[in-house]
Amino acid sequence: MALTAQDEFDPQAPMREAALFYGLFLRGQSVDSIRRDIDIPKAVVKKVLKTQAYEENLRKAMRRTYVYRQEVLRIFNELVLNEKNRNRLQ
Repeated sequence: MALTAQDEFDPQAPMREAALFYGLFLRGQSVDSIRRDIDIPKAVVKKVLKTQAYEENLRKAMRRTYVYRQEVLRIFNELVLNEKNRNRLQ
């Protein structure tokens, strides 16, 4: 089954994934461990991008994945911050 351009681009996907991780946070998992699960270490990204043994398609996929994961991390951090602010106001 081939994916169409519409299938490949889902603007809500990062928000849904961040919400999944946020649910883990609400169930008591530590924020730092969740952040580590979401993030891709910069050393890994740099290694893939610099190593000529990897095909250009893999390097492009790594760039897209890194940007996507950073967006998920940004949304997750925002959700956590809002939760902390909400608890402080109560």
